[in-house]
Amino acid sequence: MPYISVEGLLPNRCVAIATRNPALYADLAAWLREQRLPSVSVWPGDRFPSGVVAVLTSEEEAGSIRHSRVLEASEDGDRTALLAAVRYALGVGHPDDELIVGIDPGPRPGFSVLAGNRPIAEGSLETPEAAGHLGSVLHRRFPGHPIRFRVGRGDHLARDRIVNSLVPLHRPVELVDERGTTPRGHRRPRDAAAARAIARAAGDPVRGTTTFRVTDGEVANLQRLSRLGSGGSFTIPKTLAKRVLRGDLSFPEAIAEGEARYGSRTADAPRRSRGRAESS
Repeated sequence: MPYISVEGLLPNRCVAIATRNPALYADLAAWLREQRLPSVSVWPGDRFPSGVVAVLTSEEEAGSIRHSRVLEASEDGDRTALLAAVRYALGVGHPDDELIVGIDPGPRPGFSVLAGNRPIAEGSLETPEAAGHLGSVLHRRFPGHPIRFRVGRGDHLARDRIVNSLVPLHRPVELVDERGTTPRGHRRPRDAAAARAIARAAGDPVRGTTTFRVTDGEVANLQRLSRLGSGGSFTIPKTLAKRVLRGDLSFPEAIAEGEARYGSRTADAPRRSRGRAESS
């Protein structure tokens, strides 16, 4: 079969989709095409071609698949670690390779996963705390592999939230000086490139969780943004702003809570003032 050429992957190697679940098959086939990864379709129980380096199947069928690298997948499961595992197999990763995860801190941190200095997965996380989930799924996809996390020092609040989500995984975590790691360009590609540079730079080991330090300026700035986000109707209180900065609450949730608490009050005020003016 013709194989798609993908940078960093060896030719004549592919992954196989082996499942009787039509919905899962369609989902995986479309996903592999989108990622431009070479693949073949094999009926469960049939012999795999010699170039197959990994097999994608359902959790229920995994036990019946006879192959050295079986990757379980679901229609709504996390694909970040699965993509890393597929690319790792296609690139002939060594079993002893250390996975290094670089994370560029921010409200939506950029990340890059390296194996043998090759990027095998990159993207953006929804929240700083999602770094811990990424680490967990990578551990499940790469059992027995050492994993090291390197986090940029910038944006200290996001950085601390990221570090605190990673420490419970009991894997090495390092803080890396970000100077010179952030290239110019659009935000998402730039974040991934910065994360890649962070992953390739050794940092200072983290010894444990850190205590958040929220400054008055950061609280005031978030209150200012809440005024803009509410169209000038209200300003969220400091206690709510601090919860957002610590990651206990999202900014949209804070705006919604402020709207429920103060929105109707501010909406009623003009009507009451007009009523007094008309009666005078």
